Amino acid sequence: MQKYKTKKRFGQHFLHDHHVIQKLIYEINPLPSDLMVEIGPGLGALTFPILDKLDKLHVVEIDRDVIKRLEQKNHPKLSIHSVDALDYDFSTLTKTTEDDKPLRVVGNLPYNISTPLIFHLLEPLSNTNKQQSSVKDMHFMLQNEVVERITAKPGNKSFGRLSVMVQYYCETEYLFFVGPESFDPPPKVDSAILRLTPWKERPYKATDDKQLSTLVAQAFSMRRKTLRNNLKKTISAEQIESLGIDPSHRAETLSVEDFVKLSNLVSNLST
Repeated sequence: MQKYKTKKRFGQHFLHDHHVIQKLIYEINPLPSDLMVEIGPGLGALTFPILDKLDKLHVVEIDRDVIKRLEQKNHPKLSIHSVDALDYDFSTLTKTTEDDKPLRVVGNLPYNISTPLIFHLLEPLSNTNKQQSSVKDMHFMLQNEVVERITAKPGNKSFGRLSVMVQYYCETEYLFFVGPESFDPPPKVDSAILRLTPWKERPYKATDDKQLSTLVAQAFSMRRKTLRNNLKKTISAEQIESLGIDPSHRAETLSVEDFVKLSNLVSNLST
């Protein structure tokens, strides 16, 4: 088969490092009966080793040339969905099973869509009446900087809006580093493996998830400014202080719990 030429518009960097693939499969620990979907299977470097462990695997792929190559394999346990992952309703996969299995997601995500795609997968949880996720866990290969941001703790320079919002919905874990040489073609950045596990019961519950998202965005809008300045159009310094939070601090010093407290106060003030 002729060598596949990667396409820049899809941000394609295909994983080929056997050691990394086996290490990732070990972390995922797929069981035969798992309901699993892979986003962006590429040429199947991870797809087919995972299939050896599963009864069935769904893959979501936008590149029709890649899809043709996967179809030529004619693998009986592989179900291919030719669609843009950003537009795909992943909940439809959970509705196809009789026993309502939770979905496990894995993918080597294109760097240019990684953040919006993660939020797309978390979107069903933004309904405050729905605490339980239909997703069991997610394992993603992402730009190392993005994984560091998602898993950062308060006070760390990487801690920001992305950290707060993903950690609000999920337990986050930095698994391991992956260098550029593990891909073809090699990207110009380092990568890492991220595990996201949606909370079975959120440690802190916002009255209004959209209000929380808005407030977090405001708090980090100008990182060098204090909460007093960034939130002054929404909440006063005195109100911030009433929660035991210092209004002279910057957003990066606050915990997820602090942001939920602030959001709930704003929600209560507007009712």
